[in-house]
Amino acid sequence: MATFHFDLVSPEKLAFSGEVDQVDVPGVEGDFGVLAGHAPIVAAIRPGILTVTSGGTHQKMIVLGGLAEMSDNGLTVLADVATSIEELDRARFADKISEMEAKLSEKEGSALDRAIERLDHFKSIQHQLNTTALH
Repeated sequence: MATFHFDLVSPEKLAFSGEVDQVDVPGVEGDFGVLAGHAPIVAAIRPGILTVTSGGTHQKMIVLGGLAEMSDNGLTVLADVATSIEELDRARFADKISEMEAKLSEKEGSALDRAIERLDHFKSIQHQLNTTALH
C-alpha cells in the first residue's frame, strides 16, 4: 500500500509526524478517510477520534476541533487539542462533560445549540472510549 506523510499538530505539541497508510478524520460534515493520492481538500474537523493506520497498526488520537488539509505534501491536521487515548485523563474528561452539562442552563438560542452540539461530540468520544475505540 502506498504511504503519505501525515502531521498532527496542536498548539501544545507535534502529536504525530510520519509516513502512514491511512488516516480516518472526524469531519464536521462527516467522517472521511484519507489514502495516498487523495485529492486536495481543506475540511473542518469536529471533536472525535482520529485513527492513524500504519503498517497494519492503528493509533487512535482524540481531537477537539480544527482543520485538516490534504495537499501534494501530505495531510496536515491542525487540531485545537490532540491527545492520544493513552494520555487522556478519563476522570478529567468526564468532569469536563459534567461541567458542560451544568452550564447548559446559562445559555440560550444559537449559543445553546452550539453548546449542545459540542457536548454531544464529547459524549460520543466518551462512548467510543468505553466501547469500540480500544479494539
